[in-house]
Amino acid sequence: MPPKNQIKIFEDQTIRTLWDSDQEKWYISIVDVITILTESIDPTAYWRKLKQRLKAEGNETVTNCHALKMLAKDGKMRKTDVADTEQLFRLIQSIPSPKAEPFKQWLAQVASERIDELQDPEITIDRALEQYMKLGYSENWINQRLKSIEIRKELTDEWKKRGLKEGVQFATLTDIITKAWADKTSKEYKVLKGLKKENLRDNMTNTELILNMLAEASTKDISQATNPKTFAQSKKVAKQGGNVAKVARKELEAKTGKKVVSPLNAKTAFGENSNEKQNPEKLKE
Repeated sequence: MPPKNQIKIFEDQTIRTLWDSDQEKWYISIVDVITILTESIDPTAYWRKLKQRLKAEGNETVTNCHALKMLAKDGKMRKTDVADTEQLFRLIQSIPSPKAEPFKQWLAQVASERIDELQDPEITIDRALEQYMKLGYSENWINQRLKSIEIRKELTDEWKKRGLKEGVQFATLTDIITKAWADKTSKEYKVLKGLKKENLRDNMTNTELILNMLAEASTKDISQATNPKTFAQSKKVAKQGGNVAKVARKELEAKTGKKVVSPLNAKTAFGENSNEKQNPEKLKE
Protein backbone atom coordinates (compact mmCIF):
# COMPACT_ATOMS: atom_id res chain seq x y z
CA MET A 1 0.00 0.00 0.00
CA PRO A 2 1.40 3.46 -0.88
CA PRO A 3 2.35 5.91 1.87
CA LYS A 4 -0.36 8.28 3.10
CA ASN A 5 0.26 12.04 3.06
CA GLN A 6 -0.60 13.79 6.30
CA ILE A 7 0.07 17.12 7.96
CA LYS A 8 1.28 17.21 11.56
CA ILE A 9 1.44 20.30 13.75
CA PHE A 10 4.25 21.29 16.11
CA GLU A 11 3.76 24.59 17.96
CA ASP A 12 1.28 25.80 15.30
CA GLN A 13 3.73 25.03 12.49
CA THR A 14 2.94 22.38 9.88
CA ILE A 15 5.16 19.43 9.09
CA ARG A 16 4.58 17.20 6.06
CA THR A 17 4.57 13.52 6.92
CA LEU A 18 3.92 10.18 5.23
CA TRP A 19 2.77 7.03 6.96
CA ASP A 20 3.99 3.91 5.18
CA SER A 21 1.69 1.08 6.24
CA ASP A 22 3.93 -1.57 4.69
CA GLN A 23 6.99 -0.53 6.66
CA GLU A 24 4.87 0.81 9.54
CA LYS A 25 6.88 3.97 9.97
CA TRP A 26 6.59 7.72 9.52
CA TYR A 27 8.58 9.60 6.91
CA ILE A 28 8.94 13.29 7.71
CA SER A 29 10.06 16.22 5.57
CA ILE A 30 13.58 17.18 6.66
CA VAL A 31 13.26 20.72 5.28
CA ASP A 32 10.10 21.28 7.35
CA VAL A 33 11.91 20.15 10.49
CA ILE A 34 14.87 22.42 9.73
CA THR A 35 12.47 25.33 9.20
CA ILE A 36 11.09 24.84 12.71
CA LEU A 37 14.38 24.18 14.47
CA THR A 38 16.49 26.89 12.82
CA GLU A 39 13.94 29.47 11.60
CA SER A 40 16.24 29.77 8.58
CA ILE A 41 15.04 31.99 5.72
CA ASP A 42 16.33 29.34 3.32
CA PRO A 43 15.91 25.92 4.99
CA THR A 44 16.60 24.14 1.69
CA ALA A 45 20.06 25.71 1.47
CA TYR A 46 20.63 24.98 5.16
CA TRP A 47 19.83 21.29 4.58
CA ARG A 48 22.02 21.17 1.47
CA LYS A 49 25.05 22.45 3.38
CA LEU A 50 24.34 20.27 6.41
CA LYS A 51 24.00 17.22 4.18
CA GLN A 52 27.33 17.96 2.49
CA ARG A 53 29.07 18.33 5.85
CA LEU A 54 27.57 15.15 7.29
CA LYS A 55 28.42 13.17 4.16
CA ALA A 56 32.02 14.39 4.37
CA GLU A 57 32.08 13.15 7.96
CA GLY A 58 30.85 9.74 6.80
CA ASN A 59 27.47 10.07 8.49
CA GLU A 60 25.40 7.02 7.43
CA THR A 61 22.11 8.65 8.45
CA VAL A 62 22.35 11.16 5.60
CA THR A 63 23.29 8.42 3.14
CA ASN A 64 20.19 6.44 4.07
CA CYS A 65 17.80 9.39 3.68
CA HIS A 66 15.80 9.38 0.46
CA ALA A 67 13.24 11.55 -1.34
CA LEU A 68 9.47 11.10 -1.54
CA LYS A 69 6.78 13.17 -3.20
CA MET A 70 5.02 15.58 -0.87
CA LEU A 71 2.72 18.54 -1.38
CA ALA A 72 4.81 21.64 -2.10
CA LYS A 73 3.85 25.29 -1.52
CA ASP A 74 2.77 25.63 -5.14
CA GLY A 75 0.16 22.91 -4.60
CA LYS A 76 2.03 20.29 -6.64
CA MET A 77 3.50 16.98 -5.51
CA ARG A 78 7.29 17.38 -5.54
CA LYS A 79 10.13 15.23 -4.27
CA THR A 80 11.72 16.28 -1.02
CA ASP A 81 14.22 14.58 1.30
CA VAL A 82 12.56 12.68 4.14
CA ALA A 83 13.72 10.76 7.19
CA ASP A 84 12.06 8.26 9.46
CA THR A 85 11.79 9.03 13.16
CA GLU A 86 14.99 7.19 14.06
CA GLN A 87 16.97 9.04 11.38
CA LEU A 88 15.50 12.36 12.48
CA PHE A 89 16.56 11.84 16.07
CA ARG A 90 20.14 11.47 14.81
CA LEU A 91 19.93 14.45 12.45
CA ILE A 92 18.56 16.73 15.15
CA GLN A 93 21.76 16.18 17.15
CA SER A 94 23.61 17.99 14.35
CA ILE A 95 21.29 21.02 14.40
CA PRO A 96 21.91 23.48 17.24
CA SER A 97 18.49 24.67 18.36
CA PRO A 98 16.71 25.49 21.64
CA LYS A 99 13.70 23.67 20.17
CA ALA A 100 15.60 20.41 19.72
CA GLU A 101 14.49 18.77 22.98
CA PRO A 102 10.80 19.72 22.77
CA PHE A 103 10.81 18.59 19.14
CA LYS A 104 12.29 15.22 20.11
CA GLN A 105 9.50 14.78 22.64
CA TRP A 106 6.93 15.68 19.99
CA LEU A 107 8.53 13.23 17.56
CA ALA A 108 8.42 10.41 20.12
CA GLN A 109 4.76 11.19 20.76
CA VAL A 110 3.93 11.07 17.03
CA ALA A 111 5.53 7.64 16.76
CA SER A 112 3.70 6.23 19.79
CA GLU A 113 0.36 7.77 18.77
CA ARG A 114 0.37 5.87 15.50
CA ILE A 115 0.80 2.57 17.34
CA ASP A 116 -2.14 3.49 19.59
CA GLU A 117 -4.28 4.40 16.56
CA LEU A 118 -3.64 1.04 14.90
CA GLN A 119 -4.91 -0.66 18.05
CA ASP A 120 -7.90 1.65 18.54
CA PRO A 121 -9.22 3.50 15.44
CA GLU A 122 -11.41 5.77 17.63
CA ILE A 123 -8.24 7.50 18.79
CA THR A 124 -7.65 8.70 15.22
CA ILE A 125 -10.99 10.53 15.26
CA ASP A 126 -10.31 12.03 18.68
CA ARG A 127 -6.95 13.35 17.53
CA ALA A 128 -8.43 14.74 14.33
CA LEU A 129 -10.96 16.65 16.44
CA GLU A 130 -8.19 18.00 18.63
CA GLN A 131 -6.17 19.16 15.61
CA TYR A 132 -9.14 21.00 14.07
CA MET A 133 -9.81 22.70 17.41
CA LYS A 134 -6.20 23.87 17.54
CA LEU A 135 -6.53 25.32 14.04
CA GLY A 136 -9.51 27.41 15.16
CA TYR A 137 -12.49 25.64 13.60
CA SER A 138 -15.88 25.73 15.37
CA GLU A 139 -17.27 22.64 17.09
CA ASN A 140 -20.28 22.57 14.75
CA TRP A 141 -18.05 22.57 11.69
CA ILE A 142 -15.74 19.93 13.17
CA ASN A 143 -18.68 17.57 13.77
CA GLN A 144 -19.64 17.93 10.11
CA ARG A 145 -16.08 17.38 8.96
CA LEU A 146 -15.57 14.23 11.03
CA LYS A 147 -18.82 12.83 9.67
CA SER A 148 -17.65 13.61 6.14
CA ILE A 149 -14.44 11.67 6.79
CA GLU A 150 -16.49 8.65 7.85
CA ILE A 151 -18.68 8.82 4.75
CA ARG A 152 -15.67 9.30 2.48
CA LYS A 153 -14.06 6.21 4.01
CA GLU A 154 -17.19 4.15 3.34
CA LEU A 155 -17.15 5.29 -0.30
CA THR A 156 -13.47 4.54 -0.87
CA ASP A 157 -13.92 1.12 0.76
CA GLU A 158 -16.71 0.45 -1.73
CA TRP A 159 -14.46 1.53 -4.60
CA LYS A 160 -11.73 -0.79 -3.40
CA LYS A 161 -14.20 -3.68 -3.35
CA ARG A 162 -14.92 -2.91 -7.01
CA GLY A 163 -11.22 -3.29 -7.80
CA LEU A 164 -10.64 0.43 -8.33
CA LYS A 165 -7.26 1.91 -7.52
CA GLU A 166 -6.23 4.81 -5.33
CA GLY A 167 -4.70 7.72 -7.14
CA VAL A 168 -5.91 8.58 -10.62
CA GLN A 169 -9.10 6.49 -10.55
CA PHE A 170 -10.20 7.72 -7.12
CA ALA A 171 -9.41 11.31 -8.12
CA THR A 172 -11.34 10.96 -11.39
CA LEU A 173 -14.43 9.61 -9.63
CA THR A 174 -14.22 12.33 -6.98
CA ASP A 175 -14.07 14.97 -9.71
CA ILE A 176 -17.13 13.48 -11.38
CA ILE A 177 -19.08 13.55 -8.11
CA THR A 178 -18.04 17.13 -7.35
CA LYS A 179 -18.75 18.32 -10.88
CA ALA A 180 -22.19 16.70 -10.78
CA TRP A 181 -23.42 18.29 -7.56
CA ALA A 182 -21.44 21.55 -7.50
CA ASP A 183 -21.08 22.20 -11.25
CA LYS A 184 -17.33 22.49 -10.66
CA THR A 185 -14.41 20.08 -10.70
CA SER A 186 -12.33 19.87 -7.55
CA LYS A 187 -9.71 22.13 -9.14
CA GLU A 188 -12.30 24.71 -10.20
CA TYR A 189 -13.82 24.57 -6.72
CA LYS A 190 -10.44 25.28 -5.12
CA VAL A 191 -9.82 28.18 -7.50
CA LEU A 192 -13.18 29.67 -6.50
CA LYS A 193 -12.16 29.54 -2.86
CA GLY A 194 -8.67 30.87 -3.53
CA LEU A 195 -7.00 27.65 -2.41
CA LYS A 196 -3.71 26.13 -3.51
CA LYS A 197 -2.36 23.32 -1.36
CA GLU A 198 -5.19 23.48 1.20
CA ASN A 199 -7.71 20.66 1.46
CA LEU A 200 -10.99 21.54 -0.26
CA ARG A 201 -13.22 19.90 2.34
CA ASP A 202 -11.38 21.77 5.10
CA ASN A 203 -12.57 24.97 3.44
CA MET A 204 -16.21 24.09 2.81
CA THR A 205 -19.09 25.62 4.73
CA ASN A 206 -21.45 23.38 6.68
CA THR A 207 -23.97 23.34 3.83
CA GLU A 208 -21.31 22.50 1.26
CA LEU A 209 -20.03 19.68 3.45
CA ILE A 210 -23.55 18.29 3.90
CA LEU A 211 -24.23 18.25 0.17
CA ASN A 212 -20.83 16.72 -0.55
CA MET A 213 -21.59 14.02 2.03
CA LEU A 214 -24.96 13.40 0.40
CA ALA A 215 -23.27 13.05 -2.99
CA GLU A 216 -20.66 10.59 -1.71
CA ALA A 217 -23.12 8.59 0.41
CA SER A 218 -25.49 8.35 -2.56
CA THR A 219 -22.66 7.19 -4.81
CA LYS A 220 -21.77 4.46 -2.33
CA ASP A 221 -25.39 3.31 -1.99
CA ILE A 222 -25.97 3.27 -5.74
CA SER A 223 -22.74 1.35 -6.27
CA GLN A 224 -23.77 -1.28 -3.73
CA ALA A 225 -27.19 -1.57 -5.38
CA THR A 226 -25.97 -1.79 -9.00
CA ASN A 227 -22.63 -3.63 -8.59
CA PRO A 228 -20.60 -1.85 -11.30
CA LYS A 229 -18.04 -4.18 -12.84
CA THR A 230 -15.80 -1.68 -14.65
CA PHE A 231 -14.27 1.74 -14.09
CA ALA A 232 -16.56 3.15 -16.81
CA GLN A 233 -19.60 1.84 -14.96
CA SER A 234 -18.34 3.32 -11.69
CA LYS A 235 -17.98 6.69 -13.42
CA LYS A 236 -21.67 6.57 -14.34
CA VAL A 237 -22.53 5.71 -10.73
CA ALA A 238 -20.42 8.63 -9.49
CA LYS A 239 -22.37 11.02 -11.69
CA GLN A 240 -25.68 9.58 -10.50
CA GLY A 241 -24.65 9.99 -6.87
CA GLY A 242 -23.54 13.55 -7.46
CA ASN A 243 -26.82 14.34 -9.20
CA VAL A 244 -28.77 13.35 -6.08
CA ALA A 245 -27.01 16.16 -4.19
CA LYS A 246 -27.38 18.51 -7.15
CA VAL A 247 -31.17 18.22 -6.94
CA ALA A 248 -30.99 19.12 -3.24
CA ARG A 249 -28.67 22.05 -3.95
CA LYS A 250 -30.91 23.45 -6.68
CA GLU A 251 -33.99 23.20 -4.46
CA LEU A 252 -32.20 24.89 -1.55
CA GLU A 253 -30.94 27.71 -3.76
CA ALA A 254 -34.45 28.21 -5.14
CA LYS A 255 -35.85 28.50 -1.60
CA THR A 256 -33.13 30.80 -0.22
CA GLY A 257 -32.13 32.75 -3.31
CA LYS A 258 -28.49 32.18 -2.36
CA LYS A 259 -25.71 30.20 -4.02
CA VAL A 260 -24.52 27.23 -1.99
CA VAL A 261 -21.13 26.90 -3.70
CA SER A 262 -19.28 30.06 -2.72
CA PRO A 263 -15.80 31.53 -2.20
CA LEU A 264 -16.41 31.43 1.56
CA ASN A 265 -13.55 29.81 3.44
CA ALA A 266 -14.73 27.53 6.23
CA LYS A 267 -11.83 28.33 8.55
CA THR A 268 -12.48 32.04 8.32
CA ALA A 269 -16.23 31.72 8.53
CA PHE A 270 -16.53 29.18 11.32
CA GLY A 271 -13.22 29.51 13.12
CA GLU A 272 -12.53 33.19 13.61
CA ASN A 273 -16.21 34.01 14.21
CA SER A 274 -18.49 32.55 16.83
CA ASN A 275 -21.08 29.89 16.11
CA GLU A 276 -23.84 32.26 17.15
CA LYS A 277 -22.82 34.91 14.63
CA GLN A 278 -22.49 32.48 11.78
CA ASN A 279 -25.47 30.30 12.83
CA PRO A 280 -24.17 27.27 10.89
CA GLU A 281 -26.68 24.59 9.93
CA LYS A 282 -26.58 21.43 11.98
CA LEU A 283 -26.33 18.07 10.32
CA LYS A 284 -29.65 16.30 10.75
CA GLU A 285 -29.59 12.68 11.81
